[in-house]
Amino acid sequence: MVELASTMPGFLGVESARDAAGVGITVSYWQSEEDIRNWKQNAEHLRAQEAGKTTWYAEYALRVAKVERAYSQ
Repeated sequence: MVELASTMPGFLGVESARDAAGVGITVSYWQSEEDIRNWKQNAEHLRAQEAGKTTWYAEYALRVAKVERAYSQ
């Protein structure tokens, strides 16, 4: 999905982390809420979402948040 997402307008990047048990988080970054809505409605992404619900994940959480500031050292 990352390869597909990277072709979508407004895609800024993605970060993922997993622990030894496979529990993890993936964060995708988008330029606008409209870009997020367009990604959410992408036909191939919709099929992957359905497969995730029925095959891959017993549970999941989705959050949409705005990054106001980011920095690192």
